[in-house]
Amino acid sequence: MMDMQMMPDTAMPTTFPRLNRAYNTVFRPGDLTVGLVVPLDAHQGSPVPDMARHVERAGMADRLGFAALWLRDVPFNVPTFGDAGLMFDPFVYLGLLSGVTRDIALGVASLLLPLRHPAHVAKAAASADQLSGGRLLLGVASGDRPEEYPALNMSFPDRGARFRESLDYIRAMAAEYPTHTGDHGTLNGAMDMLPKPANGRLPILITGGSQQNPDWIATHGDGWITYPRDIAAQGQVVQDYRLRGAAADGVAKPVMQSLYVDLVEDHSEPPRPIHLGVRAGVEFLKTYLRALRDHGVNHVALNLRFNNADIEDTIKRLADEVLPDFPTEGSR
Repeated sequence: MMDMQMMPDTAMPTTFPRLNRAYNTVFRPGDLTVGLVVPLDAHQGSPVPDMARHVERAGMADRLGFAALWLRDVPFNVPTFGDAGLMFDPFVYLGLLSGVTRDIALGVASLLLPLRHPAHVAKAAASADQLSGGRLLLGVASGDRPEEYPALNMSFPDRGARFRESLDYIRAMAAEYPTHTGDHGTLNGAMDMLPKPANGRLPILITGGSQQNPDWIATHGDGWITYPRDIAAQGQVVQDYRLRGAAADGVAKPVMQSLYVDLVEDHSEPPRPIHLGVRAGVEFLKTYLRALRDHGVNHVALNLRFNNADIEDTIKRLADEVLPDFPTEGSR
């Protein structure tokens, strides 16, 4: 992750689609914005977070100008996996956050499509988008915990096919009196789903590979959520994603990634790798984020699970010392 020698990609997109309030502010060509992963809690020694002050911390992130809050969909606490997520159902939590925040985008990274019926996903997501004033970003994934599938009488090996069919069903539900036929059921045009997404279309971001080929991912999503890599590798995969999208439909789409961060007190402390992230001072973090921006990444979701300093102090430090270099639209 620490290698930042690759030259920036000169073929930067100049426009992204206009989809909803969240999408249009979080993703801007040539820019990078910064969000936070919920729970806003450090719980290195336990898979289960302490959700104390979670509402206050979400409000703090909103007021301080972070671009997005990212929720995760973890149906079961699988002990061998070591991560119980945020415990709350993401759509229930989205309803709460819609009422206690004003400007920050509300993202799910990512909803497990094969474990949910797409009609429920479409209605819940459109409801959250409407209630928040167009602030929903819906990340979707095929899932990576085999233990969860038997509990819901689902097959793990064929989750990729169900993922594709679910996405088609959700897209169809955005139309008035939709029609669609597939393994999840038939929409015959005789009834409608309400509400519709705030701007007519849900921004749907595909996470990782989701058991699909790269051309399908570049064509069917409104953006891509990927994982941390060194700068050279990340620049290459971002460029590949954009080239595939350009060849398929000519539409440039944003790319975002996650990053675990342990922000230390010493501003100049050099980086040390941690699980899917870095322990470092703020100067390296800003340098690293600038390098990601210059290589085509549009948003980074910081996860503070392994942070050693006080969480609220760290959120304030990030706002004071990092966000001025990566402002959200409207906070410039």
